Amino acid sequence: MQGGKVAGLPERGWAVAEIFITPLGTGSPTIRDSIRDLYRIVQGAGLRHELTAMGTLVEGPIEDVFALARRLHDACFEAGSGTSRVVTSLRVDERRGDALTLDGKVRGALGEP
Repeated sequence: MQGGKVAGLPERGWAVAEIFITPLGTGSPTIRDSIRDLYRIVQGAGLRHELTAMGTLVEGPIEDVFALARRLHDACFEAGSGTSRVVTSLRVDERRGDALTLDGKVRGALGEP
């Protein structure tokens, strides 16, 4: 909900984030297989999420968002793809006093209630 309280969401500790992970040194010019494997982890995390062309958006308790980012980062090393280096980009938006949602941020940007 733009500019107001969102029913059922806590006012503190709720975040919207974008996670983008790049495993390096896999010997392949594409990371599609890695993305598929990582997305299964995202789906099992219990957070609202959206896979985009350039990363994954997640929404939920900030502790869970950070834990998911760490789990995805570590999974790249554990995948057996020869990755010896992983670059993780994490953008987090936490607003105290009003809970954020993925849908609310889009509606707000479009000027919708």
